[in-house]
Amino acid sequence: IYFRSSCSWRVRIALALKGIAYDQVPVNLVKDGGQQFSAEFKAVNPMQQVPALKIDGITITQSLAIIQYLEDTCPNPRLLPQDPKKRAQVRMISDHIASGIQPLQNLSILNKIGEKKMEWAQQCITSGFQALEQILQHTAGRYCVGDEVSMADLCLVPQVGNAERYGVNLGPYPTITRINKALLELEAFKVSHPSRQPDTPAELRS
Repeated sequence: IYFRSSCSWRVRIALALKGIAYDQVPVNLVKDGGQQFSAEFKAVNPMQQVPALKIDGITITQSLAIIQYLEDTCPNPRLLPQDPKKRAQVRMISDHIASGIQPLQNLSILNKIGEKKMEWAQQCITSGFQALEQILQHTAGRYCVGDEVSMADLCLVPQVGNAERYGVNLGPYPTITRINKALLELEAFKVSHPSRQPDTPAELRS
């Protein structure tokens, strides 16, 4: 896990919501050229990405796969609605963020972009948020899909965190902003925040 990784952040929220205790092993994605590239971590995850969760005798990578395993094995509180239409909407929004926005602006891509990485990140997030705002206007209640916290919300908050970090203007996205604010008031989202992790640098702690 890395404090600033949005994919790790999603999993931390899920673990907190479900009340599952866990030990964190920090993997600094910047220090020493990226600790995820070490032989030790490659043995854990051949893709050399965080997070990776060792649980019940197996290792699971990819944040949405981890969250869905936790949902299958510890179903309360529910993160995927029972209603098939709402469940599809939750998965749609989760994939929109986890496949359609975040990978385009993650650290490995930005390192290849070079000098224009801020501009690139802003463009990718803005494009994705324009579509997401429209989607949420049809699906949202208090949260992304109705009034219950779901996997979609676990993806939304870290992506808004990325948007803020890269200086994206959130003014055009009132639904995204409103939902994010409501979620950040919940205890599971507070304790999972990057500013409150064991590997958070002192200057970024809150």
